[in-house]
Amino acid sequence: MSDQDTKLRPRRAFIAAAGAGVAGLGFAVIAPGLHLMAVGEANAATDARKAGTAASPAVRWGLLIDSGKCAPGCTRCIDACHTENGVSEKLADPRQNSQWIRKIELVDRRNGRTTQLPMMCQHCASPPCVDVCPTGASMKRADGIVLVDRHTCIGCRYCMMACPYKARSFVHEELHDQNPDVPRGKGCVESCTLCVHRIDRGGQPACADACSAAGHNAILFGDLNDPNSEISKRVASSATTQVRADLNLNVGVRYQGI
Repeated sequence: MSDQDTKLRPRRAFIAAAGAGVAGLGFAVIAPGLHLMAVGEANAATDARKAGTAASPAVRWGLLIDSGKCAPGCTRCIDACHTENGVSEKLADPRQNSQWIRKIELVDRRNGRTTQLPMMCQHCASPPCVDVCPTGASMKRADGIVLVDRHTCIGCRYCMMACPYKARSFVHEELHDQNPDVPRGKGCVESCTLCVHRIDRGGQPACADACSAAGHNAILFGDLNDPNSEISKRVASSATTQVRADLNLNVGVRYQGI
C-alpha cells in the first residue's frame, strides 16, 4: 500500500460511514446535488401539508361593505387591522405611517350628504400593482388575494404609484413587536392582505370580526364565486358599487349604499 493510500484511508472510512448513515435514514447515496434536492422536495411537501390546501382559482375571496351601517367616527376596523398585523409605528411625519386600512368621507355635492367607508387594497382581478412590479414581488394568489413578497420587494414604489386606491404604504423605519404570521420589513411596500393568514386557517379578516363584534355588521367577508354564499347573494340582490369601476379592474371589495 502506498503512502498516499495510507493517508486517504481514514477519509474514505469516514465517507463510507456517512453514506451508511444516510442510507439508514432511507435515502439513496447519489450525487450530492440530487440528494439535497430530494430532501428539499420532501420538506416542501411536509410544509404544504402543515399549511393546508393551496389557494384555488375556484374561490374568489372578497368583502362587501355597507356604508349605511358604517358608524361615523368608528375606527374598530382600523384598530383591529393594525393590532392583527402589527402596524403600530407612529412616525413624526404622519404621512409616512403604514395604513393598511383607512376611512374616507364622501360628500354628495347635490345635497351635502356625507358617507364614511373603509378603504383598503381592493384585491383587483387585474391589479395594476402587479403589472408594474419589476421583480414579481407584487402578486395575486389563485383565490384573488393580492400580496407583496417582502423578500423580493426592492422598494421602488412603482406599485404605490400605480394603485388608484392609494392603498399601499412604504415601511420607512425598523419595525418591532411584529406578528410572526405577518412578516414586514423596512424598505418594503405593504398593504391589506385580507388577513390571509387567518383565511388560510378557516377564519376571516380582523376588520370583519371587529365590525361584527361592535354590532355594526358593515363588513361582510366571503367567496364571491360561490352563488350560495351570503356575500354572493347580497351582491346579486342589492345594488353594489366598485370604486373606479371605469378602470375595469374587477375588484374584490364591493360597496353598498354609495
